[in-house]
Amino acid sequence: MRVVVVGQGYVGLPLAIRAAEVGHQVIGYDVDARRVKSLAAGESYVEDVSSERLSRALERGSYRASELARDCGGFDVAVVTVPTPLQEGAPDLRYIEESARTLARFLRPGATVVLESTTYPGTTEELFAPILEDGSGLTAGVDFHLGYSPERIDPGNTVWGFQQTPKVVSGVDAASLKAVEAFYADLVDTTVPVRSPKEAELAKLLENTFRHVNIALVNEIAMFARHLDIDVWQAIEAASSKPFGFMKFTPGPGVGGHCLPIDPSYLSWRVQRELGQNFRFVELANDINSHMPEYVTRRVIDALNAKRRSVNGSRILLLGLAYKKNTGDARESPAVRISQLLLDMGAKVRAADPHVVESIKVDARLVRIEPTRKELAAADVVVLLTDHDSFDYQMVTEHASFVLDCRNRVSGPTVEVL
Repeated sequence: MRVVVVGQGYVGLPLAIRAAEVGHQVIGYDVDARRVKSLAAGESYVEDVSSERLSRALERGSYRASELARDCGGFDVAVVTVPTPLQEGAPDLRYIEESARTLARFLRPGATVVLESTTYPGTTEELFAPILEDGSGLTAGVDFHLGYSPERIDPGNTVWGFQQTPKVVSGVDAASLKAVEAFYADLVDTTVPVRSPKEAELAKLLENTFRHVNIALVNEIAMFARHLDIDVWQAIEAASSKPFGFMKFTPGPGVGGHCLPIDPSYLSWRVQRELGQNFRFVELANDINSHMPEYVTRRVIDALNAKRRSVNGSRILLLGLAYKKNTGDARESPAVRISQLLLDMGAKVRAADPHVVESIKVDARLVRIEPTRKELAAADVVVLLTDHDSFDYQMVTEHASFVLDCRNRVSGPTVEVL
């Protein structure tokens, strides 16, 4: 089949390459000319798709990246994987809307369109479908198939990749569900059909709200435990020995990526708008997790005060800019906020991250360096924010005068954990 994947980021590129590998003719459509140029050259910027895999798909002619809308024409299946950010607490669905308008121009009877972008329940049927119908003159569920299948990409996960992770699928009618499930059945090991797009949309938000709330729980416990002189990390490990009724979550400097800082708020927004009620769990989790960078900054201040030093003029080395270990994904990373807070206080902030190569929105005063012995020794405080396996942790503990470890990765007399 001719497949169009709209959006070639962390979600769209793995899907597009997998579809090409099973034999479809795939167009990876993205409005970012730099991304298209990189992909056309066989250079992948996504950890889950190696440049070798990308190059093989290009050489076979089964995959092609394009920034031209006309290349979307003639599709049998189109999948939308564009970002859905928040703007002042409300969903920003302009990329979904633009994608729908583009695809509507080329929509033909019998084709299948799937939305994968995370959004609030009702988006597929109440927003996405009408735009497709208005632009094409066709009717969803009658002239073309329409469904929703939430993305479950976990960047850098070597066990549960795109193919191995069960895929939730849905359709606006029985025929649409059948078409959507048939498409994904060739790409993944397991499909999980649900009654309608609303259940699939809610499933995605439920997954991430569950994680968001539980991370907030251990973050708050970690703050209290320190003042109670309790090792929260040992307590978590002990609790994890229970073989039922407990799932391990660990504290950290905050949450990042597209999912946790954003997705639960979609559900909260929908509940408030439709029911006039507050989703208190989400709002509390947002409050705790969003203020973890401030807590980490206070811990840095406390460490400097113990040395009789001011933040202003002190040299701070941040290890890790990505929100997640062993990836270059710095979207919504708490490291960005922490660096900004410290810079605004007059600190001389340096950062090391071998994985983050794409530009991120960081203050120009932040200096990117390699974590050498000299840099570690020169820092008044080293803050471990992302525990990449590539960092030399023995060198960190041997040469740093003080380490604030936000991931419980190192130990020693100069180390203090979150």
